[in-house]
Amino acid sequence: MANAARSATVTHPSPARTWRRVFTPKICMCSGIPTCVLIVVGLVLLNIHWPYRYRVIKPMLEEVFASQVQIGHYHRVYFPNPGFMATDITLQRKSAPNLPPLGSISSVTVEGRWSDLLLLRKEVRSVDITGLHIVVPAIGSRENHEDFPPGSSSGFTGPEAAVQQLRIHDSTLDIMRAHGGRYSFPIRMLAIYNLQQGSKLSYSLDMRNPQPGGHIFATGTFGPLNPGNLGLTPLTGDFTFAEVNLHDVGDVSGTLASKGSFQGTLRHIDANASSETPNFAVGHGQPTPVSASVKCSINGLTGDVVLDGVDAKTNSTGIHVQGGVVGSPKVVDVDISVPSGRAQDILRPFFPGVPPVAGKVWLHSHAHVDGGGNGVPFLDRLHLDGSFDVPDERLTDHAEEHELSDFSSRAQSSKPGKQQSVIEAPASNADQPEDGVDVLSSLQGPAKIEKGIITTQRLTFQVPGASADFHGTFDLHDNAVHLSGNLRMQSNVSHAATGFKSVLLKPLIPLFKKKHAGALIPIAVTGRPGSYKIGSDIEGK
Repeated sequence: MANAARSATVTHPSPARTWRRVFTPKICMCSGIPTCVLIVVGLVLLNIHWPYRYRVIKPMLEEVFASQVQIGHYHRVYFPNPGFMATDITLQRKSAPNLPPLGSISSVTVEGRWSDLLLLRKEVRSVDITGLHIVVPAIGSRENHEDFPPGSSSGFTGPEAAVQQLRIHDSTLDIMRAHGGRYSFPIRMLAIYNLQQGSKLSYSLDMRNPQPGGHIFATGTFGPLNPGNLGLTPLTGDFTFAEVNLHDVGDVSGTLASKGSFQGTLRHIDANASSETPNFAVGHGQPTPVSASVKCSINGLTGDVVLDGVDAKTNSTGIHVQGGVVGSPKVVDVDISVPSGRAQDILRPFFPGVPPVAGKVWLHSHAHVDGGGNGVPFLDRLHLDGSFDVPDERLTDHAEEHELSDFSSRAQSSKPGKQQSVIEAPASNADQPEDGVDVLSSLQGPAKIEKGIITTQRLTFQVPGASADFHGTFDLHDNAVHLSGNLRMQSNVSHAATGFKSVLLKPLIPLFKKKHAGALIPIAVTGRPGSYKIGSDIEGK
């Protein structure tokens, strides 16, 4: 009861006393200025220099995005950190407001620090942009020229206030195509650090590439920006390009994964990369493992690529490529060489089954690929002109190879099955028949590829006892062959056939007999997979 009585008699300060306590000026120990005066002065200064006013932010966004900005909702943020949030933003073209919007933004959140505001430092802690969608008009279109006139980027030097971190995520960049459609770049995250006028920034990028489809992840540095000459702006980076669907670029297939690094200036970027494609194929060809290393230079302003050296390898065959991918649309011009390889390795990606021939090969060619697929298959855009030499080639089909071996025997005036000059094929390769067969002693000549058709004007090959010069075609679409030419034999014409046919041909020996030699007769190689025919063409069919 006593305690209760004491509690009941506790006195409280009077209102007048409280009033005096609050408003009695306190003296700052360091300067003798009342604290309340400092607070008032600070609030006045903040109000004067408050950087997050709508009338300040709106023109700033219009300058950054080079468009008229309409903001659906805007409000300032004071605690725990100063800043603002804007949502439902539309980017309208300044030059043509009647055209569709240039893009939109779901939300922009900017956060600073109270210490930076109080000390009047031009610094922003973070800028977060969600749902940015930019639509770039087709290159060469009137809209593109109006949105990005020549020299329009020269005035952009970066923000005066330092932005410690800028993040753009869940966003999309659409680049319209001249003939309809678009290339869409989904950006999962683009993070930029130390964004400020005259400074070098660092970045981290996580996005998808539209064509060929694949996942890109890159980190590096950029700048300081050279507004007077963008091409001199330095940059560096490391990247991976994974899950690349090669079928997106034409009548080829496979899933590529690559990684590499680059450095230089925006106009001249030196890049090194390596790649692995475990299942590369052309058309309906057999999936084949292909690895490659690339050394190239890139013009970041035009997208042109100069290939200083591409060294690819498929199985045990190396392929060296030099050239470039330039122009608009991009055109491929490259020189291809195989100093010493295997024919079956090169042919495998083009054939659904076992390649029809095998053996060592030397090859040199120039390839040109027309730009802008527009639905045109890769083989129809490929133009190739070159030459090759296969010194000891053989056919991989048992029946065809034995037929050719028998023909070689007859050309040497011997009985079939008792060949005088045979070369056994290596037995360790999966493409080789198990029982070992004869081979062509040589196969060489020039060749061209146009619209998926291989054409040769003089294909020369030799078998023991005979040699031939062919001209004709091979269709890469259905593997149909049609070669015809002349066969020179050590023996007479009757040995070009077997059985009763050879008897009938004996009266013709004088017609095909050449001075100091055997017979010179027409020969043809025709057919499709499973029905190739190699034989004499006495009637010239």
